[in-house]
Amino acid sequence: MNDELIITIDDIRKTGLCVRGTKEWFERNGLDFRDFMENGCLPEALLATGDANAIFVVEQARRRKGEKNG
Repeated sequence: MNDELIITIDDIRKTGLCVRGTKEWFERNGLDFRDFMENGCLPEALLATGDANAIFVVEQARRRKGEKNG
């Protein structure tokens, strides 16, 4: 079983960030929002932007995954 973390729109919503703003952010950063909505993305794709909100989303998703596995 693959335990690799995939960030989804649910992870973003759980941090209090809105979908509309996320879509605009993806577009500004050259990321494919439609693909993200369908498949999620690896944390590295968000972290590579250096954006504080992206880092926060990844940290929170990692925490939740750790709680589930742990």
